Amino acid sequence: MAEPRSLTPVQARRSRLASQRLLGSTLSPVEVVRRFVAMQGQDLPGVLRAIAIRSAPGTTLADVRAAFDAGLLVRSWAMRGTLFVAAPDDLAVLHAATAERMRRREWRMCTQRGIDEATAEHAAAVLVAALEAGPVRRGAMLEAWAAAGIGTAGGNGYHLLALCAYDGLVRFGPFAGDEQLLVGGAPPAVADPEASLDAALERFAIARGPVRADDAAWWLGAAKRPVRAALERASRLERVRLGQEELLVEAGAEPGGRAGVTLVPAFDEWLLGYEGPSRGVSEAVLRAAVPGGNGVFRPLVLVDGVAVGTWRLPVSRGRPVEPLLELVEPVGDRTRAAIDRALRRWPHR
Repeated sequence: MAEPRSLTPVQARRSRLASQRLLGSTLSPVEVVRRFVAMQGQDLPGVLRAIAIRSAPGTTLADVRAAFDAGLLVRSWAMRGTLFVAAPDDLAVLHAATAERMRRREWRMCTQRGIDEATAEHAAAVLVAALEAGPVRRGAMLEAWAAAGIGTAGGNGYHLLALCAYDGLVRFGPFAGDEQLLVGGAPPAVADPEASLDAALERFAIARGPVRADDAAWWLGAAKRPVRAALERASRLERVRLGQEELLVEAGAEPGGRAGVTLVPAFDEWLLGYEGPSRGVSEAVLRAAVPGGNGVFRPLVLVDGVAVGTWRLPVSRGRPVEPLLELVEPVGDRTRAAIDRALRRWPHR
C-alpha cells in the first residue's frame, strides 16, 4: 500500500456514511448484507430496518423479509456469541473461522447449566428430525425438546439452539408473519477457508471504512495479528490517516459532501460495526444510546455523521406510533426541524 493520505474528522465522518451506504444506495437487500458480510442481528426488527435503509429507494421491510423467505439470507449465532444476518455462504465462511472457538464457549455455558453431553446430543438429534419436515417455529422446537425430556427453561433452550447453530444444524430463515422460523440442512461447503476469510475481511473494511484493522479483529473475535496480515494482503483497500491513527478505506473512495439528518435503527452497524474507540460517539450520546449500560442499543440520530441523540418508535396496541426524540447534543432550529421531518417520514414502522 502507498503512503497514507490524510483525512480531516469531517471527511472521515462523511466517508463512513458513504461506505455504510447511508447516503443513498442502488443495492438490493441481499447485496447490502453481502457488502457488510454480516450485520448485527440480535434485534430482529432493528436489523431488518438496517438492511432496508441501505437498500435502493422504495425498499420495504417486506422486501427484506422476502430475501429470507427465498433462502438468500439467514440469521444465526456467529462471532462474539451473538446473532448476525448473512448470506448462507458467508455464514459458512465465518463459522469456519469462529465456530469451533465459539462452540467451546457455548459449551461451557451449557455445562454450567447442567446440560451434559448426552443431553446435547439428544437435543441435536431431536432438532434434526424436527427440521427434516421443513421450517419450524422456535416455540415448537422448544416444545419438541420438552416432549423428548429435554429441559429448556431458564435459557437452556437458547443455549442449545446456539450450540446446534455452531454445529451447522440450524439457522433462522423464512418468516411466518413477523416470526422467523428455524431451518436445517447442511451449510454450504467452504473450499478455501483462508482465502474466503481474507475476502470477507476486505469487504468488512470496505463497508465500514474508515476503519481500523483492530476493529475487524474485534468484530471477528480473532487475534489481531492474522487479521492485520489479511488486510495488508487486501488489494481493494488503501490506508488513510486521521490525526495519528491509521485507518483503512476502499481504494479511491472519496468523502461525500455535507450530509443532513440520518436516522439509524437499534443495534445498527453504524454503532456496532466497530470496537468502542472507533465509534466516534460522545460519552453523553453513548449513555443515552445504552441506558444503564444494559447492552440494549437504541436508534440514533445523526447530523452530518455526528450522533446528536436517540429516537424510538413506541408501540401501542401492537403497532408503532409517532417516533419519540431524545436530543443529547445541542442543535440549531433548522436542524431540529429537519430531524422532526425525518422522524415523521421514517418509512419502516
